[in-house]
Amino acid sequence: MSAPERIPPRGVTTAGPAFADLLARGELTVRGRIQDASNAALYCTVAHEGREAACVYKPVAGERPLWDFPDGTLAQREVAAYAVSEVTGWGLVPPTVLRDGPYGEGMCQLWIEASAEDGLLALVDAEEPEPGWKAIGLADVGEGRTALLVHADDERLRRLAVLDAVVNNADRKGGHLLTTDTGHLYGIDHGVTFNAENKLRTLLWGWAGEPLTPDAVEALERLRTALEPAGELTGVLAGLITPAETDATRARVDALLASGRHPEPGGDWPAIPWPPV
Repeated sequence: MSAPERIPPRGVTTAGPAFADLLARGELTVRGRIQDASNAALYCTVAHEGREAACVYKPVAGERPLWDFPDGTLAQREVAAYAVSEVTGWGLVPPTVLRDGPYGEGMCQLWIEASAEDGLLALVDAEEPEPGWKAIGLADVGEGRTALLVHADDERLRRLAVLDAVVNNADRKGGHLLTTDTGHLYGIDHGVTFNAENKLRTLLWGWAGEPLTPDAVEALERLRTALEPAGELTGVLAGLITPAETDATRARVDALLASGRHPEPGGDWPAIPWPPV
């Protein structure tokens, strides 16, 4: 018997139905635990019909209760974020499915091999960012000193900022940004998303108040069509989040299109996650 074909190669840039099918139908084998995850996250392989891939499996049973999200819903929210990302056409979230596994139902997501150096975040000893960078805010670097935390003025990050605004991401940290060897950017860890209340908390505030790009407007228009009452995305989300949360997602898309601008931080919720990275 030949060894299974291992996919995807380093630097995969596409998120096609074939990967989601493999994740959903393949035999899931736990290989280890990801130690720094806040909820149970298991490194696994999934194999089916001669193909094999690495993946992350987060069982619902391993989710810690949160005061502002219903218990046992984080896995579904991760899958919902993937569904929204796919409609944009940007491929910002790795293929993600909801399936049964060794520890019960959970989220299963394709493992992405990130490049060692992405250059998307930096600490600089300056009051203003240099060209090509956007300011996030001051960070404590110890011994009573501060430095300016900045992120790259990068179209890939800008797209992710729009996606986060749509899904109402309450925890976009620097460690959730993965860049492949080919330069494709993925965002991971979307468990605290889709709350009906505004909870956007992110490092990607560099474009706050600036006009949306034509590319972003086109993606948002696709989302608005897909989120119509009989739309394809509305049907998918119905099995993952509540009707009120779907309505709120639709309202956020409408608000972004109406304003034509990136959202700005509100005053009712911390704007930046802690720790930021």
